[in-house]
Amino acid sequence: MKNLLLAIAMLLQILCISSQVQAQSLFKKYIHHVLKDTSDQAKPKFIFYPTVAYAPETSFEFGISTLLVYRAKQDTNNRLSEISSFSFLTLQSQYGGYIDHAFYTDKNRFFILGLIKYQNFPLSYYGIGPNATKEVKASISATEFRFRERLLYKLGHSFYTGPEVDFELMRNVKFDLQNQDQFVYPLGKDGFTDLSLGWGLLFDNRHNVLNVRKGFFAELAWLNSQPAWGSSFAFNSLFTDLRYYKPVGKQNVFAFQLFGQFNGGQVPFNQLALMGGERLMRGYYLGRYRDNQLIASQAEFRLLPLPFSKRWGAAAFAGVGEVSPSLSAFGLNRLQWSAGFGPRFLIFPEKDVFTRFDLAFTREGMGFYFFIGEAF
Repeated sequence: MKNLLLAIAMLLQILCISSQVQAQSLFKKYIHHVLKDTSDQAKPKFIFYPTVAYAPETSFEFGISTLLVYRAKQDTNNRLSEISSFSFLTLQSQYGGYIDHAFYTDKNRFFILGLIKYQNFPLSYYGIGPNATKEVKASISATEFRFRERLLYKLGHSFYTGPEVDFELMRNVKFDLQNQDQFVYPLGKDGFTDLSLGWGLLFDNRHNVLNVRKGFFAELAWLNSQPAWGSSFAFNSLFTDLRYYKPVGKQNVFAFQLFGQFNGGQVPFNQLALMGGERLMRGYYLGRYRDNQLIASQAEFRLLPLPFSKRWGAAAFAGVGEVSPSLSAFGLNRLQWSAGFGPRFLIFPEKDVFTRFDLAFTREGMGFYFFIGEAF
């Protein structure tokens, strides 16, 4: 009997060691697949990777991210398309995910740009306006579904135009107030449905949207929301987005962006212009400042790669922005600033795609960001 138990124990140990060896082998193969990008420029590339984050309102967050980059019909004359996804679960039973994409069809005839997002997640609410308090006024828990899609047709010479749709559902909205005194609930406090329809005009001669070396991007889009087609409120939104990229030497890039969002009508709190996030005005929580109007700009200098390395790069950036209830109420004394820097790593050499780690500073603190592809 002892011999049998000893044999079983030895067999289990061998199986355990074998499983560990196989897991290590698979992990090494995957790392080699990711870092040794020797595939042809025309062939698609797919990766996935786990993420871990922590925030006081969520506790630990565990997630999975994926990225697929490709060219239509594997033709290098077509612009680089990308689709990314992210799903997460926290120790507070919060969950969600999104799919973000920018597709170019063959000969760049159509440009399809969109986002699908679902989450059950708390939102920190500081109030509305450029003078919003530094303290969180409320933690808003809600279930949110959002779908935004732009189907743009190439008119010629990098000009695109087409319809746009933005659909958002906010349900199960609950305000956890930090202080009951003088709190004013925003429009949409009981949840809302928004269906905005509109049209966009775009100029885009970028070849690689994840790492633009040279080019110009300009977008003008108008969206309208009406109860007649199912929306809870009636309002208009105008978006402007200008981006300019200039090579500096053989590898370096100077990038500049000017963005504006201008709303009018009855705008629910989560459809207001939101300042902050991982792309524009980095370092501020998305929605730290919100109002009807937003104007923000940023500039970034990228060394891709550094002179002494083939895979490592770096970038430094700075931006200013402001929200306001109306165009006439903008003032230089309420401008917010953001600045920072971070390393870059060339994860897909054949496709000229870098990962970025940004450390951003504001007058209120700092933020960390890790993503594949540049911020703009």
